[in-house]
Amino acid sequence: MLRPYHVSGIVAIVYAVLVWGLFGSPLAWVTLGETYHPDEPFLYSAEGYDGQFTYAIAQNPRDVGGRLDAPAYRFQRILLPLLGYGIAAGQVALVPYALMVVNLASVMLGTALLEHWLVEHHRNRWYALGYGLAFGIIGGARLTLSEPLAYSLCLGAVLAVRHERIGIAGALGLLALLAKETTLFFLAGIGLQYLLERRWREGITFATLTLVPFVAWQVLLLRWFGELGIGSGGAGASGFEWIPLGGLLEIYQVGGMAVFGILMTLIAPFVLLPTAWAGIRCWQDSRPPQRWTLTTSLLFTNALIMLFVPFSTYREINGLFRFIIGLQLAVILYASERRLLRPLRLGIIWTVPTIILLYSDVFVWRGG
Repeated sequence: MLRPYHVSGIVAIVYAVLVWGLFGSPLAWVTLGETYHPDEPFLYSAEGYDGQFTYAIAQNPRDVGGRLDAPAYRFQRILLPLLGYGIAAGQVALVPYALMVVNLASVMLGTALLEHWLVEHHRNRWYALGYGLAFGIIGGARLTLSEPLAYSLCLGAVLAVRHERIGIAGALGLLALLAKETTLFFLAGIGLQYLLERRWREGITFATLTLVPFVAWQVLLLRWFGELGIGSGGAGASGFEWIPLGGLLEIYQVGGMAVFGILMTLIAPFVLLPTAWAGIRCWQDSRPPQRWTLTTSLLFTNALIMLFVPFSTYREINGLFRFIIGLQLAVILYASERRLLRPLRLGIIWTVPTIILLYSDVFVWRGG
């Protein structure tokens, strides 16, 4: 019987094969740029994209030369490169395939775990495609990024918490952090719920298992590279804003009304609307009779951070759609628990940026 995770997996596989065929090389998946990979046989653009740094580490974690823009920042996302290196058994030619295998499996696993959540809450399992076909998941696999792996681990952690498996939840949370540090905002929702319920023992156990090893990893990065990974950022990155929606306001100041208007056609429906909806739902759940649950906490932390997204993330729309995966996932988890059908049905619009990305790949190839 066809299931949503089959569909998300098929789409991701077909997309990967299509990109390989159109560009004539599996290195198209890792989006190399001549700035950091001048001697590679395939170049995506002058600067390339973030997958090139995953690829560089996975080739040989002990020797990356000058192929990283911010070594500590890139090395903190060590899980996917290590898995790729291990599966490829140190064979450089196999690294792009190994990384793609991990991400394709992660796309299917994350979608399957969300299906499980939906079925447990007596919701239609096909709503899982709002996540499984989202830009950050399908696009993340296509671009050899860590989001598919990281958020499948987050989903596993949420399910483990639901079934009172705190040790498993903590271990999966740590792996999620080692895949992508921004999952911290998603995992913070779990910690917040333990705090609100005054479940001190579980909360301390979860925090110890996730944060203590992650902090130790950051200390090692500091010793190796002279800076913390979590605070360094990639090339051209700006810090989180102090003023709510300050990054969006800066888009207007720097780009003017024309650029602002164009970007808002994507930002308004995919970022601002779900953020506002999440804020309203959290406010309602905090009022008598209180209905604040784990999914409310997840919704709260993921919506709150959207107010302080850096200008550089708003400026780079691909990065913004990757950043909102936590919020997208929180909306689906919350709406399924509360039996809110409209947000679940509207989740299909999160597939639109994926379609745009696929078309863009074909358009760029035909145009070039």
